[in-house]
Amino acid sequence: MSFLRILFAIILPPLGVFLTVGIRGAFWLNILLTLLGFIPGIIHAVWVIAKHDQA
Repeated sequence: MSFLRILFAIILPPLGVFLTVGIRGAFWLNILLTLLGFIPGIIHAVWVIAKHDQA
């Protein structure tokens, strides 16, 4: 499942974050970062997924 979420994070960052944490602050922040620039959205999405998988 983690590989699939990382793949979604690269293709559509908010979807990867949504599959990891649901509709929380990180999801809305990721939408904002993706709108401001696609690369910051990808970086944030991968970070959220990696942080969630460690816990």
